[in-house]
Amino acid sequence: MRFDIVTVLPGLLESPFAHSILQRAQKKGIAEIHVHNLRDYSTQKQKSVDDYPYGGGSGMVMTIDPFARIIEKLKSERDYDDVIFMSPDGETFNQQTANQLSTKTNFIILCGHYKGIDQRIRDIFVTREISIGDYVLSGGELPAAIVVDAVVRLIPGVLSDETSALSDSFQDGLLDAPVYTRPADWNGHKVPDILLSGNTPEVEKWRFEQAVERTRKRRPDLLE
Repeated sequence: MRFDIVTVLPGLLESPFAHSILQRAQKKGIAEIHVHNLRDYSTQKQKSVDDYPYGGGSGMVMTIDPFARIIEKLKSERDYDDVIFMSPDGETFNQQTANQLSTKTNFIILCGHYKGIDQRIRDIFVTREISIGDYVLSGGELPAAIVVDAVVRLIPGVLSDETSALSDSFQDGLLDAPVYTRPADWNGHKVPDILLSGNTPEVEKWRFEQAVERTRKRRPDLLE
């Protein structure tokens, strides 16, 4: 799987992709993550990629030409399943979306900045718009990193225990059950006896019941 991420702040994405699971996925050759500086595709003397909005108003708008150049260059080199724009008004990202994207191969992710991007970029090039929640950030870089992380960990071979991702919260529409590890008794706070019993069917039943109860209390909307 390959991600080509277009941004005006490539340095902001160095750390998220250089550690832990994402780093291992790249070293194994399972995932490729390429970050492109949008300013490299500007023809302006100052390498600017924004301008004043038509009709007036506050803020600056990202211009169409630099995006068009990088997208057309990338598309001339390979096929892409989606050109994704990280936007507050896109579809809300969830585990089901991550599962769906993990079955595909190549993506271009556009990170907006300033007041937004010229609508024509969205109309002509973008095939999918994704939001990570009902709030506004300074740019699309952190949301892009979140999407890449959530998707890459689902690719077979990325996690050392491939069943781990299948038992995560939201995979079955529920929050995860409580988890414990050693010691079994810490200052009088004990691990539930059922988890020490060795009775796998009963343990799984307990975990399911706990997951349902936790979901009912914390996210009842998931049960509707």
